[in-house]
Amino acid sequence: MGAQVGGSNELNSEPNVVPLCDILLVLLIIFMVVTPMVQKGVNVTLPEAINAIDQPEAENMLTVYVQKDGSVMFNEKKVLNIEKLPALIEEQMEEKKIQEMKVGLKADIELKYGRIQEVMNEIKNAGIEVIGLLVERGTGSN
Repeated sequence: MGAQVGGSNELNSEPNVVPLCDILLVLLIIFMVVTPMVQKGVNVTLPEAINAIDQPEAENMLTVYVQKDGSVMFNEKKVLNIEKLPALIEEQMEEKKIQEMKVGLKADIELKYGRIQEVMNEIKNAGIEVIGLLVERGTGSN
């Protein structure tokens, strides 16, 4: 056996992390490219309420109705000014002495989404965090 030039017989026990870093960088680039494509440009068709979950009527749940013409009904009374809806909800909460109130929203199917959003914003202004969109159970036949 000849003499080794500039080396020793000891083995290097440290792992080589350079290939691991290369693989992680490639995976990072792949996720950076694919993620925006998944989040944008997807056509969504909203499902019918055939498999709606039956939940019992909560004692502390109020219902707000939005009719086809956009008029809002609360407690079987027409709300002429939508900005008064939060005050009416708060009044009902005080009357029932309930801290956390749930509100169910029933809106006509032909109503524009913008009107529903306005009503939901006014409900949120009353401090309501839980708003349920109430639907009729579909039959499954079109």
